[in-house]
Amino acid sequence: MRILALEPYYGGSHRAFLDGWISRSRHAWTLLTLPATKWKWRMRHAPYTLGREVARTAAGARWDLLFASDMLNLAEFRGLAPAPVRRLSSLLYFHENQITFPVEYEQERDHHFGFSNMNAALAADRVWFNSSFHLESFLGGLRALLRRMPDHHSPEAVETIRGKSRIRPPGIDPFPPRGPRPGGPLRILWAARWENDKRPDLFFEALALLASRGVDFRISVIGGGNASPVAPVFEEERPKLAGRILHWGYLESREEYRAVLSGADVAVSTADHEFFGISAVEAIAAGAYPLFPDRLAYPEILQEAGEEGKRLFFYDGRPAELARRLADLADRLDRGDLWQGDPTRALRAVARFAWDRLVPEWDEELEAMAAAEPS
Repeated sequence: MRILALEPYYGGSHRAFLDGWISRSRHAWTLLTLPATKWKWRMRHAPYTLGREVARTAAGARWDLLFASDMLNLAEFRGLAPAPVRRLSSLLYFHENQITFPVEYEQERDHHFGFSNMNAALAADRVWFNSSFHLESFLGGLRALLRRMPDHHSPEAVETIRGKSRIRPPGIDPFPPRGPRPGGPLRILWAARWENDKRPDLFFEALALLASRGVDFRISVIGGGNASPVAPVFEEERPKLAGRILHWGYLESREEYRAVLSGADVAVSTADHEFFGISAVEAIAAGAYPLFPDRLAYPEILQEAGEEGKRLFFYDGRPAELARRLADLADRLDRGDLWQGDPTRALRAVARFAWDRLVPEWDEELEAMAAAEPS
C-alpha cells in the first residue's frame, strides 16, 4: 500500500513518530515535510505550501491513503490539493492541540488555531490521539470554545470527532538491558521542556527539601531545546545545585540522550501539562524508577502496573511529598533494594509501547481504512 504523509513540523516527537513507524512499516511511504520552526507560520501556510508540493509530486504518483499531523489544517489542504489526493481516505494524528495547549496568558490565546484543529479533525476519516487524556481534554476544550460563540454552538461537532477518534500512543525504540550499577548516590532525572507548564519550580523546591534532610543525590536536568523558551528558574537554581549536577541542558545527540536516561535511578515529573509523555516512557524503558504526579496521561502510561504500581510510582503532586518519596528511594538504593525485589515491574508496564508491537497493527488498520470508502 502507498501512503502520502504530510508533516508541517518535522522535528522532535513529530519526526520521531514518523521515522519510527515508516522504518518498520510494510507499506511504501511518500513523506513531504517542512522544518520544525515557527509553528504558527507553519500551521497557517502549510495547507497551501504542502498542497503545491503534492501537486508537483503527484505527476505519475498514486497513493492509497493520506496521513497528516495536527499541525496541518486538513480541511484547508483538501480544498487546495489535486483532486485525486482530495479523494483519499485520511488519518489525522494529534500529538498536541491548540485548544488546551498551555499559554502564559489565556487572554492571548489565538482561537484561530483551535478552530483549525477542529476543522482538520472534522475533515479526516479517522483521528488518532496519543492518549485518552488528550482526547478528553481536547473535546472538553472544544466544547467550551464553541459555547463562547454568539450562536451556532455546534455541539454535534464534538460528538462527530469523538465518533471517529481512536487512542494510539506513540512507539519507542528498545533500550539494552542495564549492567551492574556503578555505585554512588541516587541519580535523579528530570527530562522535559524548560517551560513553566512542566513546573520546574516544584522540582527544585523538592530538591531543596531533599538536601535539607541530608540526602546525597545527583541530578540530570535535560530537555529544553534551542527553539523553546526557558523558564528563569533554571538559571536561578543551577548555582544552588553545584556539585550535584551530572548533566544540564539540551542534548543534541540522540545517543547521549539515551545514555543519560540509561544512567538514571529515578525519573521524576512535576508537570501540570502532558498530553502523553514520551520522555517518561523512554526513561522507564531505559530502566529508571518512575515517580510521577497522579494526573494527566501518567496513569495511562503505567496502567498495566495495576493498583500496586499506582502506590509505588505516583505521588500527590506536592514538593514535600516528592522529597519524602525520593528520600525513601535513596534509602532503598543504599540498602540495595530500590525496586523491592521486582526490578522489571515498571518496564513490563511500558513494553506495549515498543514500535515492533505497534507497527503491524497500525499497518493493518491503514489497509482497512484504505479499503473503505472515504467519508
